[in-house]
Amino acid sequence: MELTSIWRFITVTLCSITFPVTNTIHSKPNFVLLMADDLGIGDIGCFGNDTIRTPNIDKLAKEGVKLTQHIAAAPICTPSRAAFLTGRYPMRSGMDFSGAGRALMWLSASGGLPPNETTFAKILQANGYSTGIIGKWHQGLNCETRGDHCHHPLSHGFNCFYGMPFTLFRECQTEFCKTFYAHFPSHLSLYSQVIAIPAVTLIAVKYTNLGIRPLKLMICCVLFSLLYFLSWYIPLGFTHYWNCIVMRNHEIVQQPMNIQRTTHEILQESHQFIERNKNIPFLLFVSFLHVHTPLVSTKRFMGNSRHGIYGDNVEEMDFMVGSIVDAIDNKGLKNNTLIYFTSDHGGHLEDTYVNTQVGGWNGIYKGGKGMAGWEGGIRVPGIIRWTNIVRPDTIIDEPTSLMDIYPTVVQLGGGELPNDRIIDGRSLVPLLKNQATHSEHEFLFHYCGRNLHAVRWHQKDSGTIWKAHYMTPIFYPEGAVGCYDTILCNCEGEHVRLHNPPLLFKRSEDPSESKQLQPSDTRFEAVISKIDLAVAEHRKTISTVPQQLSLSKNRWKPWLQPCCGTFPFCWCNKDNTNVTSLI
Repeated sequence: MELTSIWRFITVTLCSITFPVTNTIHSKPNFVLLMADDLGIGDIGCFGNDTIRTPNIDKLAKEGVKLTQHIAAAPICTPSRAAFLTGRYPMRSGMDFSGAGRALMWLSASGGLPPNETTFAKILQANGYSTGIIGKWHQGLNCETRGDHCHHPLSHGFNCFYGMPFTLFRECQTEFCKTFYAHFPSHLSLYSQVIAIPAVTLIAVKYTNLGIRPLKLMICCVLFSLLYFLSWYIPLGFTHYWNCIVMRNHEIVQQPMNIQRTTHEILQESHQFIERNKNIPFLLFVSFLHVHTPLVSTKRFMGNSRHGIYGDNVEEMDFMVGSIVDAIDNKGLKNNTLIYFTSDHGGHLEDTYVNTQVGGWNGIYKGGKGMAGWEGGIRVPGIIRWTNIVRPDTIIDEPTSLMDIYPTVVQLGGGELPNDRIIDGRSLVPLLKNQATHSEHEFLFHYCGRNLHAVRWHQKDSGTIWKAHYMTPIFYPEGAVGCYDTILCNCEGEHVRLHNPPLLFKRSEDPSESKQLQPSDTRFEAVISKIDLAVAEHRKTISTVPQQLSLSKNRWKPWLQPCCGTFPFCWCNKDNTNVTSLI
């Protein structure tokens, strides 16, 4: 415990130091990684949208390179971000699951990014970089005790953290209707009533002359009914206080968070990090809360978009991107900073509020968030600006992955990839420097939880890209392109359709996957045989690891609940410093 306290003191101290000006320009590049939340690839101008205004993101693409076949390793937050941070398919770290809890559902859950995983931040930190993350984490917090912070960003190589250790969701805005867990209370309320019926019946029997008076049985039924009711009502009723918090390093500074301030705070913290570290190599990961519901925008952007509150939120995020890029350029860091922009997965088609869609648009690509095989769930924007290295206004139309940022950053930061584990990402440096014409990825495997839904084969000699679907979600209602009954498509069981033989599409000629190649086609058997062989070899590399999102770990555990105060009375606001308006 003493060593832990000492380390926390060191990291907090380093995070607050402004390093002095030196005459030496360091040769290592800085990294600014910008990740949107739930943004659809069709939501920004440079990827085809002509009604939502995103001039700053478009300018970034104009000054750099667009990755037009950029793919997330998972179609939902927690596993996709785990893959991004580690360069590995999320099932390798136990960060993917096929059941109801495909992402971390509680801040007080014990699951999270395992301590033995090595993030790119940890490698760069060891190589002299100042590393910071601002915004959303959603990779867990505690393991065994409240405050052990085994999954905390500072335990994974970041010197500084400011933001949400969990994720933004609708109950973080109290006036928003509570729909995030809407499918839980209705079922649990029914179960509570069913369980309570015997208790009520026994009480009626006791105080009438209808029969015997089983006092002990009655007391047990009443207590069981009460405990069951409290077990779901308490966590669901207090999620605003228990999940919607803001931390600065290891300290809770807002509980619950002031959601109206977060845009200002994220910008201010980003600017301050850049100012503090402008004279040394740094890595800054800005993990936006935009554009996840409840879509809270500042007054400047409210009502300005042609696409309602969602468009307002996208345009505000674009402003934030521009503000952070300007901070880099105005400090004279433009020529020595690689800036990367992406989203964690596709837009959420089924997300609605008052019968209005408030999720993203995925352009010509079928499907959306939660769907691992269909392109709309995993195709994301990718933009890299690296002045004087990457030619401006260029396109890399090759299969790339969010996992590729890991080896790219490690290589450019002077680190070495871990040799005790499989790294699935491939360095983008040869493509960025025009030293290679083709991506190193021959196959990409698209998992929904632990179920392999689809495989992409990139024929490097011809440039042809095939995709085989082994499972696809069953859409509801019939004719829809989404799972509007469950709000998020499921991965297995009665919710999916198995395909034997697989569905096969020639994606290089059919990007919307609308023209299925028939088994009678002379190419079908050869392509599927090649993909099946790759799947067999890939599965040999998958080992059994503890499941971080299983029911036993991904549930509310009151003894792990972060609390600014005396549990269960958790509330405080220590972030009373004036926020400089940058909007």
